[in-house]
Amino acid sequence: MSSEILSVLEYMEKEKGIPRADMIATIANALKTAAQKGVNSGQELKIDINPKNGQLHAWSLLKVVDSVSNPKTEIHIEKAHLVKPDALLGEFIEKEIDPSTLGRIAAQTARQAVMQRLRQFEKDRIYDDFKDQVGNIVTGTVRRRERNDLYVDLGKAEAVMPGKEQVPGEEYQPGERIRCLLLSIDSTPRGPEIILTRASPKFVRRLFELEVTEIADGTVKIEAFAREPGYRTKIAVTSGDPKVDPVGACVGARGARVKTIVRELGGEKIDIIRYFADPKEMIIEAFKPAVPREITIDDKNHRIVLKVATDDLAIAIGRKGQNARLTSRLIGWRLDIEEFHAVGDDPRGNAVALLFKTYEFDAALAGRLVDMGINSPAAFEGVETDDLVGAGFTAEEATAIIARVAQK
Repeated sequence: MSSEILSVLEYMEKEKGIPRADMIATIANALKTAAQKGVNSGQELKIDINPKNGQLHAWSLLKVVDSVSNPKTEIHIEKAHLVKPDALLGEFIEKEIDPSTLGRIAAQTARQAVMQRLRQFEKDRIYDDFKDQVGNIVTGTVRRRERNDLYVDLGKAEAVMPGKEQVPGEEYQPGERIRCLLLSIDSTPRGPEIILTRASPKFVRRLFELEVTEIADGTVKIEAFAREPGYRTKIAVTSGDPKVDPVGACVGARGARVKTIVRELGGEKIDIIRYFADPKEMIIEAFKPAVPREITIDDKNHRIVLKVATDDLAIAIGRKGQNARLTSRLIGWRLDIEEFHAVGDDPRGNAVALLFKTYEFDAALAGRLVDMGINSPAAFEGVETDDLVGAGFTAEEATAIIARVAQK
């Protein structure tokens, strides 16, 4: 049996990384517990395993008495002296027993304990190996897809990427390499479950930290972040060093840094803007190249109404409202975008309103005057009754108009 135990200890230590002392304690406790429930029921046992050669020794703990009532727990003083010459009454002595008497059940129990300890150790090892990597990017190999979950081999453990953490449109085949963010480690009855993500904004943030040294060393800081996985990401950045342009640092020379990140994200668009604490300045920066014509800020309801010219409306709203949604999340305000109408956008209407206001003509009459070219009080200079009649007005209407103008 000692050779079998030694081989188990060596295998667990070399192949699985379980310390020899740990396995010895596991086997000894399993043997002791099983033996005390089996043929050695009622006895107090001590079991020791030599870590070098795997030799197993067992002892029965007995109390020295002058009258034995329970031979499993007591020993007569005369027999005790054969084991320990100086044994005294009431003392406990260790009497070595043949390990084979522990029984077959004890051996099976020890084997089960070894397997159980191995499984528990592997669970603990997985947790210890990956608990400090939460929030970091890991690389693995796609193994399979079950339902909508993607299983990825990380080398020391298998991880899962739930459907909600996958980017729409991305497809991976078994055997492909994949980079993900280690989102969390969840405890389950089967052991720790490693959760991966590519859809979380944290994934893109971590990519920037790895690619942009100024972000990694704290010179440039990502102040705000908004993402629609697979489509577009917006980030707002600041710089703690006036000599460092935060946007330029993130973009890199000829766009090298941001292009690397875009490639990793499968072509997802990335907008990098300068961060401003003032929401109005932030809005103007976020909507470039569209130019807001009018910005109304409702502090009470945390709402901003933005008016843009007709030509800029499509740019500001974006495809399926994407740009507006991302900008709203980026600044943390509810955002409503409306079309801007300038006062001069309706010259005829403005002229009619002016004549109505100046001479109190009714709208229909003012409209007929504007249509003939009289669009302001100054335009009446030199106009006579015959001119109005020639333009389609009746004599009575022409006379009344000239009289009203003369009164003003």
